Amino acid sequence: MCGIAGFVNDMPIDVKCPVLKRMTDMIAHRGPDSEGRYVDEHAALGHRRLSIIDLEGSSQPIYNEDRTLVITYNGEVYNYRPLREELIALGHEFTTEGDTEVVLHGYEQWGPDVLKRLRGMFAFVIWDTTTRTLFGARDHFGIKPFYYALMNGTFMYASEIKAMLPHPDFVKELNADALRPYMTFQYPAIPETFFKGVFKLPEGHWFTYRDGRIDIHRYYDETYTEGDMGLDELVDTIDRTVCESVEAHQIADVEVGSFLSSGVDSSYVAAVARPEHTYSIGFGKGTYNESQQAAELAGIIGLNNTTESLGGDEAFANFPLIQWHLDEPDSNPSCVPLFFLSELASRDLRVVLSGEGADELFAGYIDYGVHTRSKAIKVVTRMLTRLPAGMRHAIARFAKGRTFHGAWHLYANLAPAEESFIGQARVFTEAESDRLLRPEYRNGPSVADVVGRIYGRVRGTDMSELKRKQYLDMHQWMPGDILLKADKLTMAHSLELRVPLLDKELMAVAEQVPTKWLITDENTKFAFRRAAARHLPKEWYDREKLGFPVPIKVWLRQEKYYRHVRSLFGQEWVSRFFDRDALLRMVDDNYEGRTDDRRKIWTVFTFLTWYDVYFNHDGRRPEPAEVA
Repeated sequence: MCGIAGFVNDMPIDVKCPVLKRMTDMIAHRGPDSEGRYVDEHAALGHRRLSIIDLEGSSQPIYNEDRTLVITYNGEVYNYRPLREELIALGHEFTTEGDTEVVLHGYEQWGPDVLKRLRGMFAFVIWDTTTRTLFGARDHFGIKPFYYALMNGTFMYASEIKAMLPHPDFVKELNADALRPYMTFQYPAIPETFFKGVFKLPEGHWFTYRDGRIDIHRYYDETYTEGDMGLDELVDTIDRTVCESVEAHQIADVEVGSFLSSGVDSSYVAAVARPEHTYSIGFGKGTYNESQQAAELAGIIGLNNTTESLGGDEAFANFPLIQWHLDEPDSNPSCVPLFFLSELASRDLRVVLSGEGADELFAGYIDYGVHTRSKAIKVVTRMLTRLPAGMRHAIARFAKGRTFHGAWHLYANLAPAEESFIGQARVFTEAESDRLLRPEYRNGPSVADVVGRIYGRVRGTDMSELKRKQYLDMHQWMPGDILLKADKLTMAHSLELRVPLLDKELMAVAEQVPTKWLITDENTKFAFRRAAARHLPKEWYDREKLGFPVPIKVWLRQEKYYRHVRSLFGQEWVSRFFDRDALLRMVDDNYEGRTDDRRKIWTVFTFLTWYDVYFNHDGRRPEPAEVA
C-alpha cells in the first residue's frame, strides 16, 4: 500500500523536483518505508511506499523493458501471480517479484483491458514518454482514492487532496456547491470535492491526459439480475467464494491481521482467516462498547484479540486531526473509533482485513426496507410486492406519511426506489438545511440531482427495487463514505486495510442472488448469514446490524463537550455559512433535552472543524489538543 502524487506540465526539471517532494511529503504517512520519483521535461510522478509484497524489491517508479513506460501505483492485485506467468509466456521480462510490474506489463500488453483482468484494489498512473500521455485508473469499487485537478495549465493528481496543496498552480477555494448536499448525506456527495476544481476519478473508470485534455471512460459496472440458484446451492457458492477471497486477500510478505467487531461481517472474515491477531475497540462499557462481544467471539473460536476502550476526551482532542486525514468533511460517527482502531492495530501490523462490503453486496441495511418487527406486516407487504408496479406505487403513496403501524414499512418496500431511498444517511432535509445555510450556499445540487445521476443508469431495467437501492449504495454511499474513511483513517497510521467481502468475484455471485434471499422475514442479508453460519455461533451470524456505536448523544449533553461544540458554533467566521443564532439554539436545545439533534449538530460540527483546519489554518496538520 502506498501513496501517489504528481503532475504534468512543462516547468523546468529543477523546479519540478522540489515541488514533487513537497507533495509526496504531505502523504508520507501512506508510505513511510521509502520514496521515489520520476521527472522529465513534461511530467513528474511521485511515490511513497509501504512495503507489503516483495519487501526488498518493487521500489517505485518501475519501468518497462525499454523504459518508455513508467508506473507509480497504490494498491494490491491479488491475482498478480498467474497474470505474471501469462505475461512472461508472452515475452515480457520482469525485474521484480511484486504486483506493480504486473500492472505495467499488463497495460503494455492489453492496454486499458488489463483492468478487467485485475482482482484487487488500486489507483495508479502510467506515463508514456513517447506519446506524452498519462494513463490512470481506479479499482472496480473505489477502494483506493484518486483525485485530480486541472489548474493554471497543470494537470495534477494524488491519493489525497492535501498532497496537491503545495503545488504552486493549485488554487485553494471552497466549493460552495458541496455544502448543501453534504448536510443531507453527511459525506462528500458530488463528483467535485469540497475543494473547487478538484474531482474524484469515479470507481471503475480509467482516464488519459494529453495535450491539456482529459478523457474518462468506464470499464466496470455491476449487472444485477435474478439468479435461479436454490438456497442451498447459493449458500454453498457464497461461502466458497468468501473463503477464496479471504485467502487471496491474505497474500503478503508480512503478517496480516483482522479487525473484529460484534457484527457478522468482520466476524465471518476473521473466522475464515484465522489471523494471529485481531483488534477491537469501543467506548466505556455497555451499549457503546461492542469490543466486549468481539473479545467473547475471539475466545470461542480461538483468536488472539486486542481490545481498547476510549473516552470522549480522546475523541474530541483528535477530531481535527481525523478531519485533516479525511481531506473532506465526513460526519459518520464511526470515523472516530476507526481512527483509534487503526492506531491500535498499527502498533503490531502493517495489514488488516475488515468486513466492509457485505451490507451493500448482500442487502444488510434496515433502510433497504425493514421497518417493523411484525411478521404479519412483513408477510402482507411481501405479498403486495408481487402486484403490478402501478398498484404497488399507489399503495405506497397512500401509506406515505401515515402514522399507523407498518405504514413506513409499506412505503419503503412498495414505493419506487428513486422516491423512497437516497442511501444510508439522511441528516438534514433540504428545507432544514436551507433554513440554516446562508443564501449563497443553498444553490448546490439537490438530493434528487445527486441520486438521480446514478438511478438514471438503471432506469428502464427490470431490476428489483431492492437491487436498485443496492446499486445506488455501491456508487454513492460506498465510495463517498465507507471506503473514503476506511482508506484515509487506516493509512493515517500507515496501515493497509483489505476488504475481502468487496471483491469482484464475490460481486459476481452477489449480483445474481434472488431478491427473495436478500431480505426475508427473518433478517437482512439472509443468504449471506446462512453462509456465515458455517463458521460462527448463531448469536453472531444472526445479530442485527449495529454499526460502530459512538456515544455522541451522551457527549453533546455533557457540559464539557457541549461547551466545546458551542464555542466553535459561536465563532464569528461561522456566520459566513450558517445562521449562527439558529445553530446556537440547536445545540442549546439539544443539551437541555428539548430536542435530539445530535446527528445534525455533529454534521455541522464536522464541517466547521474541517474548514477550520484547511482554510483558517491553511491545511497544516493539527496536533491533538485537550478539550478544556
